[in-house]
Order: sequence, then structure tokens, then C-alpha cells
Amino acid sequence: MSRQFILVVYDISNDKRRTKLHNTLKDFGTPVQYSVFECLLDEAGLKKMKKAVTKVIKPRLDRVRYYPMCQACLQGVQVTSGPELLHETEVTVV
Repeated sequence: MSRQFILVVYDISNDKRRTKLHNTLKDFGTPVQYSVFECLLDEAGLKKMKKAVTKVIKPRLDRVRYYPMCQACLQGVQVTSGPELLHETEVTVV
């Protein structure tokens, strides 16, 4: 099953909803800044994450953006500090 790198960015002014969304997204990816997550998800995981986000936010007030990143784009990412960029690990089963 192929997984895709998704950058999730959000802007939520309400502290309670922002914290709840942050905690929800921890189940799907790695926080690289307080309102930015890197996620490596298959199609089912992406759908599950979007459904979980929908349950937390108020669409008229809150903003959440999902940026799918292609492999070529990921190769250009530079990290100066903090967690390294997520990457898919190869698993060999013997």
C-alpha cells in the first residue's frame, strides 16, 4: 500500500479547539511547528484523518489546509532544526 507525504497546516483562533486539533493530529503525523504537521499516510489514513479533523473544527471559523507533497518536492526540503523530515522506511520480511 502506497503512502503519501501530506503537510497539514491550520489556523484556529480558539485555544480549546486548536489544542484539541493538535492532539488529534498527533495520531496521524509529527508536529514540526505548533500548527504544522508532517504526515505519511495511505488513502484510508488520509480519509480517517480528515474525518477526525472535521469533528474538531468549525468550518466557518477555522482553517485547515492539506498539502500533498510529491517525491521531487520532498527532496528539496531543507530542515535547519527540529525533527527530521518524515520518510517511508523499507521493511524486509524474511
